[in-house]
Amino acid sequence: MTLPPLNTLRVFEAAARHGSFVRAAQELHVTHGAVSRQIRQLEVSLGVALFERRNRAVFLTPAGEQLHAAATDAFAILTDSIDRIARRATSSALVVSCEPTLAMRWLIPRLSRFQARHPAIQVHLFAAGGPIDFARTGADVALRRDDFAWPAHVHAAPICDEWIGPVHAPQADIAVRRRLLHTATRPDAWQAWWRASGMVRPRGRLPEARYEHFYLSLQAALAGQGTAIASKLMAGDDLKDGRLIAPEGFRRDGSGYYLLADAPIADDSAAGAWLAWLREETAVTLAD
Repeated sequence: MTLPPLNTLRVFEAAARHGSFVRAAQELHVTHGAVSRQIRQLEVSLGVALFERRNRAVFLTPAGEQLHAAATDAFAILTDSIDRIARRATSSALVVSCEPTLAMRWLIPRLSRFQARHPAIQVHLFAAGGPIDFARTGADVALRRDDFAWPAHVHAAPICDEWIGPVHAPQADIAVRRRLLHTATRPDAWQAWWRASGMVRPRGRLPEARYEHFYLSLQAALAGQGTAIASKLMAGDDLKDGRLIAPEGFRRDGSGYYLLADAPIADDSAAGAWLAWLREETAVTLAD
């Protein structure tokens, strides 16, 4: 069955919400008779009564209640989508969601370079990881590593490969270097390194420490508490400044970083400028 005319549904939703044809007419700036005709047209097209008319009052039938619930949800979704589209069309701000460790240790120190190149684009950054609900969060784009599956309707633009390697403070002695630092957010980091490097896990029981987040294990390595598996992106500044060393180098672990969006990213858009800049900056970091 084809959908009835949208205007009849709009009139029906107003009448059902108010419980009155008169008040619906006042809201829509039409006559009471026009509302009655639209409702009657909708009832004829559906082949079912939507209202009971009693003593100049109207009451929803069970079919009317069902349609009212669906119409309310549908118009709410339409209103929200139109509002978000209108805000994006009139705003120069780009709302970016980024994984917390990447945001703190790599992105934020470089944001001023993007602002200098694109002064008309204001970046609003918030830290979050994993799946992204663009409608709920209001994010335009999300910077993520592909360690989870995103829905088929999400557009994913590749940025760079992930390179990992063990890092520790330069002053760490052999006992400290043998202490493996693990993180709950990347529980298989050491296994990924051993696979990527072709190395075998050392025999015997090694001392270990576990941390909740990836950035905490990196901070522990900086503090001389052991050896952590680091992303070259996130440890790049500390390596360059000599606060960390990576004696085994870095290897690709098979994952990568992507810019996610709920629509294709146009080259001439704010998101397109952001994507091009991310690709350029990550290439510089990984080449150092």
